[in-house]
Parts: sequence; C-alpha cells; structure tokens
Amino acid sequence: MDEVEVVVAHTERVTLRVGDVFLKVDSDQARVDVEVEAMSLAPVPTPEILRRKPPVLAIAALPAATLGRLGGPSTGSSAAWAAIRKLHDAPLPPRTGRAGRSGVALAAEFDAECQLLVTDGLLPADLVTHNRQVAEAALRPWSPAFTHGDLQIAHVFVDGDEVTGIIDWSEAGRGDALYDLATFTLGHEKHLADVLAGYGTGSRIDLEVIRGWWSLRSLLAVRWLIEHGFDPFAPGCEVDVLRSRM
Repeated sequence: MDEVEVVVAHTERVTLRVGDVFLKVDSDQARVDVEVEAMSLAPVPTPEILRRKPPVLAIAALPAATLGRLGGPSTGSSAAWAAIRKLHDAPLPPRTGRAGRSGVALAAEFDAECQLLVTDGLLPADLVTHNRQVAEAALRPWSPAFTHGDLQIAHVFVDGDEVTGIIDWSEAGRGDALYDLATFTLGHEKHLADVLAGYGTGSRIDLEVIRGWWSLRSLLAVRWLIEHGFDPFAPGCEVDVLRSRM
C-alpha cells in the first residue's frame, strides 16, 4: 500500500501525495476554480485532473523532477530555464491573478508589512529600509500577460531541456510577467541570464524591476512564512535574498 506523504500543509490548504496522485484540499472553492481554469488555458504542460470533488482536487503526478527549491540546489539545463518564456506568449486569461494586484493596494500592503517587520523585531530596520528602496522599481505600470502567480522552481518539472509540467496554478491570471520571472529566479540569480535568453536579444526586460520584485516578494513573505511554520531564515531563502541586496 502506498504511504500518504504530506507535501505541504498550512491553514489555507493541504497537499498530499499517495502513489502517483496528488490530493489538494482547499476550503476556498474560488481558488480551486482559478487553478482548474488556468490549467485548461496554459500554453505549457500541466498535470492531468483526475477528479474534482470539493474541497479535494486530485491530479496526476508529473514525470521527471522539479528544477529545485528555494534554499537548495537547482537543476535543469540552460534551455530548460529559458523554456519558461512560452508561458508569457499565451493569450490573456479572463481573470486578474496574484501578479496583477493593483499597484496602489500593493504599495499600501507593502508599507504596512515593512513597518510590522521592524516593529515586531523580525528584521533589522536597515535591512528593511534598503530593500524597501530596491522594491520601489517593481511598483510601476506594466503590460498584462498570462502569469502563473507563484512560479517557484519547485513548481516546474523538467526532463533535460524540456519542461514536462508546471503545477499549483491557484494564483494564475493577468499580471506582470516580470513578477513571474522574479519568483522563478528567487534565490537562483545565476540562472537569470538563462531565463532572459528565452526572450531573445531584442527583449526589453528591466533587471532593476526583477530585483525590485525579489525584495518586495521576500519582505511580504517573511511574516506569513513564520506564522505558517516555514523558515525564511534558512540558508538561501527569503532573508538571505534580502541580505544579498545590501
């Protein structure tokens, strides 16, 4: 009999693996609806949906292995990193996703979070202040694209030069493509050149915006991660990303 493996668990959702099947338990039906819709529209391989009966979504495991994880080693060829370009070539989806949040609302949330990080003593003031300045580059107008919204390398499966599948689409929708690229390369800056190669020499990708998203995303994540049992202070993770900007 296959064992039940807890892949991730927190108060918002739980993902279990039983053999070749992943079971995602999510109390937010709207989030599941977004995920299912996004997988049907995505121009890249996605898991097969085996069963959908709220609050559980059952999907098939993907072949090969992930590109890696934040704080750990990364794998995959340069071509595999560059292949993520296909995602942003897709027609615009109907919904706005996490990467498309209102700039005004995001800036207000970001300001409040930075104050809490210092007030609660989670991060030193100089680290927050400097990264807050770096993050300003990300808060600018952008052209909408099809975005994943949580494009961590742990969500991308590859086999050699080929992306065999991308998982966890609950934050997908219209958004800033550079947010996806920043999430994808967070903590793995050495692969940024490989990713940009997928866009060609004629592309105009502002590296300061990507660096801004690294700082903004990391600052917004620290307190949430701690409250949900994760460790942003682990080597190579969010706090190290913030320190690398100093």
